[in-house]
Amino acid sequence: MGIATPLKAHSLPPSAHGSPRLRALPPLSLYIHIPWCVKKCPYCDFNSHEARSEIPEKQYVEALIADLESALPQVWGRRIQSVFFGGGTPSIFQSQTIDAILAAVRARLPVEPYAEITLEANPGTFESEKFAGFRSAGVNRLSIGIQSFNPRHLNVLGRIHDEKEARRAIEIAQRHFENINLDLMYALPGQILAEAQQDIETAVSFSPQHISAYHLTIEPNTFFHRNPPQLPDDESSAEMHQVIEQTLAASGYGHYETSAFALKGFQSRHNMNYWLFGDYLGIGAGAHSKISTPQKIIRQMRYKQPKEYMSRVILGRPIQEEHEIASHDLGFEFMMNTLRLIEGFPVGLFEERTGLPIVSVQQELDEAERRGLIVRDHAHIAPTLRGQRFLNDLLQIFLREKAAV
Repeated sequence: MGIATPLKAHSLPPSAHGSPRLRALPPLSLYIHIPWCVKKCPYCDFNSHEARSEIPEKQYVEALIADLESALPQVWGRRIQSVFFGGGTPSIFQSQTIDAILAAVRARLPVEPYAEITLEANPGTFESEKFAGFRSAGVNRLSIGIQSFNPRHLNVLGRIHDEKEARRAIEIAQRHFENINLDLMYALPGQILAEAQQDIETAVSFSPQHISAYHLTIEPNTFFHRNPPQLPDDESSAEMHQVIEQTLAASGYGHYETSAFALKGFQSRHNMNYWLFGDYLGIGAGAHSKISTPQKIIRQMRYKQPKEYMSRVILGRPIQEEHEIASHDLGFEFMMNTLRLIEGFPVGLFEERTGLPIVSVQQELDEAERRGLIVRDHAHIAPTLRGQRFLNDLLQIFLREKAAV
């Protein structure tokens, strides 16, 4: 699946002050955050909140629509190429609620006729009739948070489902959707190589169109950070990663991003837009946005607590933080996304998406190449296998310009 053609902006002369000037605006995606989940997992650092009482679906939808309307002037005239419901657990909402949100979006923004519309779902929230309703509402891609098929690991990860429910969820999803992603995690507490291999082989046996395989990392502000579990060592984790890559490659899955594997034609269009430094409007509690204009690129974050977010929307002030990306940060921000892609990016994309010439990061590119972390020619730049494995070291190079300011 391709990326939508960028909307053309008016041709502009170069800035006399070295500020970025975009000749074309990138594709635009819409992210919708549903902050509630059944249970907070011990590794999760996302903006998610346990539903300990009745979820205010109606009020939250009203807030989402008001939030969207307040943001329209920033994206007026631009088409939405993908929509992503993230969380939390969006499948905790009723299908009629998701239908109402999508109808409100379509009434206010032009959505591409064949836009990818993804909904995150967790086993334990699956009912066949409900998921038929999601499909009827226009959701055409489902991302299921399996994480593991091993009962012991599911228990350690605090998941609300067991192995049977994981398998049942996939079977229900496949009755209604032709495009499914399975999320898995590896390097789990107490996990051995054979268990990681069993998880990936089980996932492949269902023939999903997309598989995401994430290395478990301990994030701040999580239960695991306060109570660290015993994780596999680096060598064991590397072996697990290698087995996962080999198993997926042998089954026809292309490794196209650090943690993402897809059958041909089923790369996530929404995530590809992130990784190619495209734009996205985020609505909902804690949602982030990146919005380009011909003169600048801004980032925003909505208020995180659902109640506060809804009250702030009523006041017409849903945005907690907003800042323009400084020109000396653009190189790092661009590379932080695009160098996650196994195939890298065309050189011309740097200027197209940042408004800066590629020579503005020439010194950093020279060093990355000297250290064997990238390969490049006049048309293309990509991380080497070493660069993929030591991505943080590669990205650190592009922070130097900022540090020198």
